[in-house]
Amino acid sequence: MAEGWLVEQGIGEERAILYHAGHAVAARMRWPGGLEPGAVVQGVLVSKPKGSNRGRAAFPGGAETLVDKLPREASEGAQMRFAVTRASVGEAKRRKLAQVRPTDLPERPAPSLAESLPEAKIVQNFPAGDWEEIRDLAVEAVVDFAGGSLHFAPTPAMVVVDVDGHLPPRELALAAVEPLARAIRLFGLGGIVSVDFPTLQARADRKAVDAAIETALADFDHERTAMNGFGFVQIVSRFERPSMLHFVQHDPAGAAARLLLRRAEAVEGPGRIELAAHPAVIVRLTDNWLDELRRRTGREVSTRPDPALAIEAPHAQLVPL
Repeated sequence: MAEGWLVEQGIGEERAILYHAGHAVAARMRWPGGLEPGAVVQGVLVSKPKGSNRGRAAFPGGAETLVDKLPREASEGAQMRFAVTRASVGEAKRRKLAQVRPTDLPERPAPSLAESLPEAKIVQNFPAGDWEEIRDLAVEAVVDFAGGSLHFAPTPAMVVVDVDGHLPPRELALAAVEPLARAIRLFGLGGIVSVDFPTLQARADRKAVDAAIETALADFDHERTAMNGFGFVQIVSRFERPSMLHFVQHDPAGAAARLLLRRAEAVEGPGRIELAAHPAVIVRLTDNWLDELRRRTGREVSTRPDPALAIEAPHAQLVPL
């Protein structure tokens, strides 16, 4: 029976699932590369308003970040080492810059998921179907429960959750709490999660929902607001990196390309691996990723763009040599 954190080190993507009593209770997704929390990198301070301890820094490759806790003597144009405290997060039309702060620590890469999660065990594959189920929930951004559903909308500022259903308002709000708590863990959500519950006029009903949330998130490090008269609750936790929702919702082609590579690693039998996908997905398959797929599988690999395929429907198959 699976227990604890299990990690798949995929091509272009690391995946982790936390198991408790044989059930998947939390998950993480990481796309290596770029500026990630835990990394210490050399950069240039390109902007520092007079009298401020904040500014902007630039790094090799063109990335820019926000900087805080700058020393008074720091000057524009200075070469400095920075510790990354928050990754960049984006949506279709804009990105929230990564955040860094000056440090004297030596340069180092960001930790892998296996290095950052307690007692994580690296595996070839998760138990059948578990990752697919969690990922499908993130792609749909909808979690159904008896009598209602949760609709998730990730933005750079927060994740907004709408509670919808046909139950009476108090029953609907209470029924939504456990699925909400599970989804927060499965999607790896951090930062601000703003939940729009049904409007509950009675103060006793609002307090009942508050108590249910407190119990459901008892082991989740967070702060939250009490439900207001409009049914609105904010759950606030530490935010360091994009959640699975951010990855699959804001870059569906990139997410699908990584999914395709995961499927390709699992094919069995003789022949060459053919990767078929929408053209927007095919162009995201880098030469390095394809070379790594060849190395891991010991097979020849080819790609086939197919505009008729949905972005979220790539497939890998074996074809005769």
